[in-house]
Formats: sequence, C-alpha cells, structure tokens
Amino acid sequence: MTTKSPLFTPVLITGCIIILVSFAVRASFGVFQIPIAEEFGWARAEFSLAIAIQNLAWGIGQPIFGAIAEKVGDRRAIIIGAIVYAAGLVLSSFAVTPGAHQFYEVLVGFGIAGTGFGVILAVVGRASSDANRSMSLAIATAAGSGGQVFGAPVAEWMLSIMSWQSVFLIFAAVVLSLILLLPLMRAPQVASKQELEESMGAILGKAMRDPTFSLIFLGFFSCGYQLAFVTAHFPAFVTEMCAPLMAGSLLHDIGITSTSRLGALAISLIGLANIAGTLTAGWLGNRYSKKYLLAGIYLGRTFIAAAFILVPMTPVTVLLFSVTMGALWLATVPLTSGLIAHIYGLRYMGTLYGIVFFSHQLGSFMGVWLGGRMYDITGSYTMVWWIGVGVGLFSAIVHLPVRERPMTAATA
Repeated sequence: MTTKSPLFTPVLITGCIIILVSFAVRASFGVFQIPIAEEFGWARAEFSLAIAIQNLAWGIGQPIFGAIAEKVGDRRAIIIGAIVYAAGLVLSSFAVTPGAHQFYEVLVGFGIAGTGFGVILAVVGRASSDANRSMSLAIATAAGSGGQVFGAPVAEWMLSIMSWQSVFLIFAAVVLSLILLLPLMRAPQVASKQELEESMGAILGKAMRDPTFSLIFLGFFSCGYQLAFVTAHFPAFVTEMCAPLMAGSLLHDIGITSTSRLGALAISLIGLANIAGTLTAGWLGNRYSKKYLLAGIYLGRTFIAAAFILVPMTPVTVLLFSVTMGALWLATVPLTSGLIAHIYGLRYMGTLYGIVFFSHQLGSFMGVWLGGRMYDITGSYTMVWWIGVGVGLFSAIVHLPVRERPMTAATA
C-alpha cells in the first residue's frame, strides 16, 4: 500500500517565503519612480532605464544561477543571490546620478535571479511528487503574488514616514535575513537514470535544436513585457490619469484619497487576484494541455489590455483591470516551468527555465524602458499599451504548435 506524498513540504514552505520576500521588494519599485525622479530632477526615462536594466540583469542571471544551483547546490546559489540583492539595494540608496542607479540595478537584478523563480521552482519541482508537481509550482509562484500584494502598499506607507533611501536599506536587511531559512531548503535529486547520465551540454544541445523550445522561448517575451511595464509604470500612470477623478468618488469616501495610494492599491490587487489565478492554473495544468492553457491566458491578457485602453479611464476601471489582469498575471509561470519539466526532464530544469526566462526579461526590459522613453517623447503611455496588446496576441498564437510530449519519447 502506497502513502500519498504531502503537498506542503518544508522545501515548498521555505521556497514560498523566499519568493514572497524577493518579489515584495521587486514589486515595489514602481512606487519609487516619482519620488526619486522628483528629488533629483530626472526625466522619467532615467529611472525607467534603471528598472529595465534590473529586469535584463535578472534575465541574464537566471540561467547562470540555475547552472550554479545544479553544479554547487541550491542553497549556495540562494545565499549568493541574497547577498548580491542586498548589496544592490544598499548601493542604490546612495546613488545620486542616473548612471550610478542604473549600474547598481544590475546587482539587484542578479539578486532577484538568485532568490526568484528559476532557482526556487527547480528545487520545489525536484522535491515534489509527480502528482503534486504542477500544484507545488503554482503555490510557489503564487507566493510571488503574495509579495506583490503587500510590497507596493508597504513601500508607499514607508515612504510617507521616511526617505526612499531608508526604505531601500530596510529592504536590504530583510532580504539578507532569508539566509537564516536555508537549512530547511533540502531537496532530493529526482531524475531518471538517463537524465543523470546526460551532461548539461547534451541536454542544452537537444533543447536548442528543438523547435518547441524556441516557441516557448518566443512566447514568454510578452509575459515579461506586459508584467514589467505595468509594475514599473502603472502607479505613475494612475497617479497622473486619475487625479482629476478622485475627489468625490466612492474610493475617496472609503479612504483611498490619493492617486498614489490608488496606484499602490492597483498593484496590490493584481497580486491578490493572481494568487487565485496562479493556483487555478496549477490545478488545470495537472489535468489539461499546458500549451492550450498558456495560449488562452495570453489571449485573455490581450483582450483585457485592449479593453482597458479603449474605455474611459476611471478609478473603478483601474481596479477592474487590476483584478482581471491579475487573475492571469503569473499564471503562465507554473505552466511554462511545468511544460519544460515535462518535455525536457527535471535534471537541468533550472538552467532550461532560466534560458526561457531570459526571453521574459528581454520583454521586461523593453516594456519598462519603452514605457519611460515613449512617455518622455509623447507625454503618454498609449503606444506602449498597444504594443503590449500585439505581443500578447503573438504569444497566444506561437504556443499552439508546441509539441507537448517528453523529449526522450520524441527522440527515442
């Protein structure tokens, strides 16, 4: 008689805490855009470029940290990531020029890579049974949304009582404290005999020659574009567009008295809605085709973004957009990582997901940088929104030809 494997293991719980803290800090950066730009008189594009560089560094660092974890151990990779993350935050707090701030965001980006999805999801995936894996990946991903729920509002509240520099220093101390949890982060090496015998180079070579891997890589671009653009620019976008509409509104009557608070609330609602959306995606991914679920999610995002930009903007439409887009926000992550594990195996899942995630971060770089650049040129974010609609539709289409079966079966 076999016993059912538990879903909530020490590895899953610890991984959730690490991702939650890492993403709470990361999700708050849009709240700092206006205070930092106003203090130094920077153009909007300057801070946008800093966040864009952070996202690009995160993408570059993801396969690197995945490989480090697979070569020297998961916990060592996470320790390095936490130290680099904290160092980037501390140095950023002393930056007084756009160039310095942009340079230090490279460290922050690498730190996010070492404490984020690539490393943690690989550990959680190996520590989970086949029956629990899709749901475990979804729970760990939803923890990132949990961080987003309170990251932006907490940062906005802290900025009301202290300088942005002090907030960065406190965030650095919290990130460093994650190291204390690592004794619980022990995962077995779950892989087939064939996977263990194959080298990383052999697996990477097979993946790079596989059209399916290229399609997954291309499809993840729009996810990064849309998420990073909204995270970095939505608070400022809401602050400027909804200011004339706040007085006398229902939100004003219940205590949402400023557009900066509305922007922070919007980011928080996206994270809250995504907890349910990501868990649902994980549950569905264990029962239905992951590629069709991914295509549906990207198509849903496309319709939501198009509808939002076409209708007159009000505080209510901002909140409706936050809830509906939030339900699809990170739902792509457990499906994409689960698809990679299903097709290419668990042995080098972290590295392979890291490579695919680089496409996500290329999209993130474009979404954040282009948002700031187009705003400075045109005084509007409209064109950037429509580009997001287009790339979302592209991702929906590109997932349809994906061959969703294990590579070993396909190449046997």
